[in-house]
This record gives sequence, C-alpha cells and structure tokens, in this order.
Amino acid sequence: MLTVDKFSRIRQARRDGLTIRQIAEQFGHSSKTILKALEESEPTPYRLEQARAAPVFGAFRAIVDAIVAADEQAPRKQRHTAAQVFRRLRSEYGYVGSYDQVRRYLQERTLDRRETFIPLDHPPGHRAEADFGHIYVDFPDGRRQVPVLLATWAYSNAPFALAMPTERTEAILHGLVEAFAFFGCVPRELWWDNPKTVALQLFPGRERTLHPRYAALASHYALSPKFCLPARGNEKPRVENRVYDLQRRWATPVPRVADLAELNAHLRGCCLTERERVSGQNSETVGQRFERERQLAPPTPKRSFDACIMQPGQVDKYQTVRFDRNSYSVPRRWAFRPITVKGYVDRVEVVADGQVVARHVRTYGKSERVLDPLHFLPTLERRPAALDHAPVYRDWQLPVAFVAFRRELEQRHGHQTGTRHFARILLLLGQHSMTRLEQALLGCHERGAWDAEAVAAHVERLARAELAVSDTHMSLADADARDHANADTLADADALLTLRVPAPDLNRFNRLLSLASQELSQGTQGEKAHDSVAEPADKSVAAEQPQATQVADRAG
Repeated sequence: MLTVDKFSRIRQARRDGLTIRQIAEQFGHSSKTILKALEESEPTPYRLEQARAAPVFGAFRAIVDAIVAADEQAPRKQRHTAAQVFRRLRSEYGYVGSYDQVRRYLQERTLDRRETFIPLDHPPGHRAEADFGHIYVDFPDGRRQVPVLLATWAYSNAPFALAMPTERTEAILHGLVEAFAFFGCVPRELWWDNPKTVALQLFPGRERTLHPRYAALASHYALSPKFCLPARGNEKPRVENRVYDLQRRWATPVPRVADLAELNAHLRGCCLTERERVSGQNSETVGQRFERERQLAPPTPKRSFDACIMQPGQVDKYQTVRFDRNSYSVPRRWAFRPITVKGYVDRVEVVADGQVVARHVRTYGKSERVLDPLHFLPTLERRPAALDHAPVYRDWQLPVAFVAFRRELEQRHGHQTGTRHFARILLLLGQHSMTRLEQALLGCHERGAWDAEAVAAHVERLARAELAVSDTHMSLADADARDHANADTLADADALLTLRVPAPDLNRFNRLLSLASQELSQGTQGEKAHDSVAEPADKSVAAEQPQATQVADRAG
C-alpha cells in the first residue's frame, strides 16, 4: 500500500520531468498506480463498501434478535453478553460459525441503540445539584468510610462539601442548611437522585412523595425540589463530577484527621480553592461565575431552619423515651406523659409544653441508653441505694471533692446513713451548679461539718453571696449610668455658664423715668391735653420705649 510519503516522491519525480514509465521503473509500481498517485495528493483510505458475507451466521440473526429483545425485560445485571449469546447459539441451536461474527453483529445493534444527548445550559442562580460521595479517612481509632454531602451550582460549578456521620434525613437537612449559609444564597431548583430519606414514594414520571421535613425545608427556602428519573444520574452531571473530584483530588492521599471538624475544615478549603480554577470550556473562573449566580439567586432567609426530624413519644417508667432504637432520659416531672423528640445530626432534644426539657448528645448505636444523672435525683431521694447499683450513678464521674466527702460521711455515720446523707447532698444539684456545690463541700470539709444539712446551709450562703455580688455589679453599672447622666448634665450647666450676657444700659432706664414724669404732670389737663402731647425731642428714646417697658417688666 502506498503511503503519503511515497505519493509525494512520485509527484516530485513527475515534477522533475520523468516519464510515467521511468517513474514506474524507479518505484517498482505499475503505470496505473503511478497515474493514480499523480491524480490524488494522498492515498484514499480503504472502505468496506459491502458487509462481509456471513453465510453461516445469516440464519441465526433472528434468534439473536429474539435474545436481545428478551433482555429488555431482564434485570440489568442479568442480560446476555456477546460471549453468552455465542455459547447459547452453539449449545442450543447448533451454530458452527465464529464468535467474531456474533460480536460484530451485536456491536452494530448497540451503536444504533446507544443514547445521544442535547447540550444543556442553565441560567445563573437557578439550579443546584446535590448528592452523597464516600471517602475513606484515617482517624485516631483507625480508617473508616465517611459519607460527604456535596452541593454544586449548575451554572458556575461552585461546590460545597460537608462530611457527615450518616446519610439520614436530618443529616441532609443539616448539610443543606450549612450549604446555603456557605453560598449566601439559595437556588430556585435543587436536584437529587431519589434517596428514600428524601423521596418517600416514587410515581411514574417525576412526581414524588416528599419527606415532611424535606418539604418543610423546601418551603422555608422557597425552592423547588426536583428529582432525576430512576437510574438517570446523568441528569445531574455537575455534582457527579464533583464526587469524582472529592475522591480523586480532595481525598487523595487518604486524609489523616483527628475528627470530622478537622476534615470539614479541609473540605471547605478545597471548595474555596476551586473558585480560583477555570471549569470546562469556560473563559471565567468558577468564582467569577459564582458571583453572577449570587447576584441573581434569592438570598438566604433571616430566620434559620430547624434542621431536625420530629416524632411524638411517650416517657416510660424508667424516665426514658425511645428514638432511633436508643433511649434518652427525661426529668421525673415528665414521666408517663407525651412529649416530642427532635433528632438533630449531633444531638437529641426532648420538648414538652413548648420548651426543651432534656438535651443529649446523639448516639448512632443500637439499644443504647443515654442517661443524665440529674434527671433521676427526685427518685434517688427515695432510693439512695441506687448510688451503688444503678449504672447512671455508679458510672457517674464526679469531682474528687464529692468522692472524698462521701468516703468521710460513710466513715463517720456508717455506710447506710452516710449514703443517705450523700444522696441528699446530690439533690442540691437540682438548684445549684456543680461548681458551687463543690465549693460548699470544700468549705464544710475545712470546718469539719459532716452532714447534708451543713452542706445545704453552706451552699445557700454561697448562692446569696454570689447574688449579692451580682447585685453589686448591677448597682455599680447603674451608678456608672447615673454618673454618665450627671456628667452630661454638668456639661450642659458649664455650657450655660459660659454664655456672655451684655450689661444693661442704665441711661436708657433714666430716660424712661423722665418721660413718665412728664406724662404724669400733663395728665391733669384732661384727655385732650393728654392726646396732644408732643413727641419727645429724642426720637430714639420714643422708638426704644417698648423695649424699655419689656425690660422693666422682666426685671420686676
């Protein structure tokens, strides 16, 4: 086969004046080949104008078509490969042809059936996509897999990533609240796959039954919840690519951190660094395009969303309520009463009568009890023996002063009586802080007062003293406020004292008196004489008469 280089040398030889026969002899080709090289500048690629004849396979085409048609109703991972079709044709239908004929035929059918797409573009501030990615992280207790919530804007490709302890609904709510706070704005549409924690029920098309709390979040942020068709992750390509970035770039090599907080700080830095890159075929950086989205997207609401799930509950005789397969303690007052449990990603709150009555760190174990010793103090008063038998008190890590004081009580009063005294001392934690009660125990230890009544009296004195100090601080604050007010008043008085009033002109007052004496001497001549009084010689005095009268009145 002639190459482009040989074509070029043949054409150059013809250019130099060689004949066709000379060129054919020089290059060892026929005259027909030389003429073809002179007519075209490069060799024409070989093309198969007709399909290769496959006489052996031709009779089996209908069978292969039937197998492929039946695969459309089979599970995706239980469909025929080309090798399996070939094996069935040989064993069941007596096919004696080659495997390559079967493979080529199936490949042609696949090319005709492959899906094509239309390039899409989304306006800024309109659409965001969310999904979970998974990475392995080295913690002090070993390596384990961590789910990471990812949210990405469709226009700018600006990402957000947050490592979570779980993928449950409350984690999704918490992650999205953090994402919107990180972006400072909210998309008009948020696209997901179809996680059961968000979409409880799927209907034909894109209609879904939402989890009530996710519907509440969508209402709070005024966004439209959108979902891809089943098994169509390509409908949200931006966040799918960010999952790849998370695994291959942000978490490679495997991160080594102390806890999730340190991991999230690393991921936040990666997201901010991404804003300096240029994504895809864009000419602007991710940060520049995101600023355009921030300007057009709705801002985050002023009131924050309560990112939790809620469920009603009933407190049992052990003062506990069940939530997520675990039990959490509640104060004695709410035993046997209905309450509401609010589950956050990091804590559990128990609400009764519109107020939080218990708060615990959330556990993700199974059949565990999370108990607060303070919740059982009223019951401890009636059952002091529980100090040594109930795990909630037996495993309670109290300060050293408490342990030493109980040991001294038992030595002086005996084990049973000393335990009762100590139980009554612990009851004081219902009204006083642990620090204040510890100070009272230290004070009673110094004075040699070894009973619950002395401790109660001492802790009350400490409380009154702290209240007096607090009142003193408040009084000092009020005094400071009064001093500031008095200082302002004195400043105003000083300003008044600095005013300069001109001294009065007494000559003007004397002229007024002389004028008045003349009017009195002429008043006896009657009303006519009074009316005919001539103007004073000094017109300025007459002109100033009203002013002088006003001054005299004010002086009087």
